[in-house]
Amino acid sequence: MSEGSPPAPAPAGTPRTAGRSAVVVGGGLAGITAALALADAGVRVTLLEGRPRLGGLAFSFQRGELTVDNGQHVYLRCCTAYRWFLDRIEGAALAPLQDRLDVPVVDVAKPEGRRLGRLRRDPLPVPLHLGRSLAVYPHLSLAERAAVGRAALALKGLDLADPALDTQDFGSWLGAHGQSARAVEALWDLVGVATLNAVAGDASLGLAAMVFKTGLLSDPGAADIGWARVPLGELHDRLARKALDSAGVRTEVRTRVTSVSINENGTWSVQVPGERLETDAVVLAVPQREAHELLPPGALDAPGRLLEIGTAPILNVHVVYDRKVLARPFFAALGTPVQWVFDRTHASGLRTGQYLALSQSAAHDEIDTPVADLRARYLPELERLIPGTRAAEVVDFFVTRERTATFAPAPGVGRLRPGARTKAPGLYLAGAWTATGWPATMESAVRSGVSAADAALGALGRPRPRHLFEFEEAA
Repeated sequence: MSEGSPPAPAPAGTPRTAGRSAVVVGGGLAGITAALALADAGVRVTLLEGRPRLGGLAFSFQRGELTVDNGQHVYLRCCTAYRWFLDRIEGAALAPLQDRLDVPVVDVAKPEGRRLGRLRRDPLPVPLHLGRSLAVYPHLSLAERAAVGRAALALKGLDLADPALDTQDFGSWLGAHGQSARAVEALWDLVGVATLNAVAGDASLGLAAMVFKTGLLSDPGAADIGWARVPLGELHDRLARKALDSAGVRTEVRTRVTSVSINENGTWSVQVPGERLETDAVVLAVPQREAHELLPPGALDAPGRLLEIGTAPILNVHVVYDRKVLARPFFAALGTPVQWVFDRTHASGLRTGQYLALSQSAAHDEIDTPVADLRARYLPELERLIPGTRAAEVVDFFVTRERTATFAPAPGVGRLRPGARTKAPGLYLAGAWTATGWPATMESAVRSGVSAADAALGALGRPRPRHLFEFEEAA
C-alpha cells in the first residue's frame, strides 16, 4: 500500500525466529534501494517516508500544465549502481545514455561564430579517447592543453585509498600541477562543480580524484551522460512504488518517524505518530542531521561528526519561451554566471514553445536571491548565449532552491562520513552522505542503500540476492 496508516506492530514477545523484518526510514533513492534489496532476499519490509512522495531530493511537481523536476539530474555510464536501480524499477529506457560523450561548451566572451567548443570522446583506449578533443579544445591555449594532459596523468597515478588525499583541496593540487585559472574554469570546474557541487578550491582532492579517475580515466565510455527524458517523479516515485509493491514492500508516505529504540530482546521499535512498529532491523536512510536526531545513544562513537558534515546548495532557474530557441538538448557555458542549460520541453509536457532549465551548482551566493533579481540577471545572460531568445517572449520564469542539496565535499569530510554499520546491532545507515567513496550523487545514494541492505542481510542470516550486485561486476 502506498498511503494510509502505518502497519500494526507485531505482537509483543514475537520471537526473532518467527521471520525476518526490517523498517527502512526514508524514501529517497537510498531507502528505496535498501527496501528493494531486503525484500528481494525474503525480508518483510516496511518503508516509511515523511513526504507525500518517494524520490528524496530528485522529484517532480506540477506547475500549471508543466511537470517540473526540482533540479536537473544526470548520471554517467560509470554510475553502475544507479544504472542497476533503473533496470530494477524498469526505467532504464526512460533515462538513456549518450552513445558517446559529447558536451557542447559555449564561451560567451568570444565573438559569435567562434564560441562553441566540444568535449567528446573517440572510440580509442584511455587516455587517447579524449586526446583529439583536448587537442582542438578552443577554450584553452596550446600550452594550457598540454598542461591539462600532464595533470591528468598525475591524477591517474593517485591512490584513491590514500586518506591523505582527503585532507587536501583540489584547487591547490591543480595549481601545483601547472593548471592556470583559465584551465580550472574551462575544464576542471566545468566538470567538477556539476559533479561535486563545489569549486576546486573547496573540494576534497580525494573526492575530486575519484570523480575524474572514474569518469574520465577508467574506461572510454565511463563519462557518457544520461538523463531522464521523463519527469523524475515518473522514475523515482511511480515506477519505484510499482517495484516496491511487486517486491512485497509496504510503503507508507506522510509517515514521519519520531524515534528509534532497541528493545530488551534485541528487536527494534520504530515510533510514528499513534503507532509503534516492532522489527528485527532498521535502516536510517535520511539526511545526516535527521539521522543524528534518531540515533539511539551509543550507536556511533562520535555522533556529533554527522553535524560537522556541511551542506551545499543548488539553484535551478526555469524559463519558458513562446517558441523554440535552442536546437541542442543541453550545453555548458563559460564567461557567464550560467553553468549548464537543459531543454526540458518534452519531459515537462509543454506543447508549445520551449522550456529551458539552468542548473546552478555551488550556488552559495545566490540561493536566497529574490526571483526578480535572478530574472534580471539570467535573462540577459541567456540572450548573450542563445541568439534565438532575443526575439522570443518569456512566458514563465521561476526558480527552485535546494539549500541542502548535497553534503559539502570539503577537505576532511571523508573522516566524518560513517559506514553502513553502527555499533547498535540491527541498525544501519544509508544516504549519499555515508562512506560510499562517491560525492553526493544518485550513484552514491544507491550504493549506500546496497551497503546497508548487505550489512543487514548478513546479520539477519539472509543470502545476498545475486542480481543485487551485478553492478559491481559491470564496474
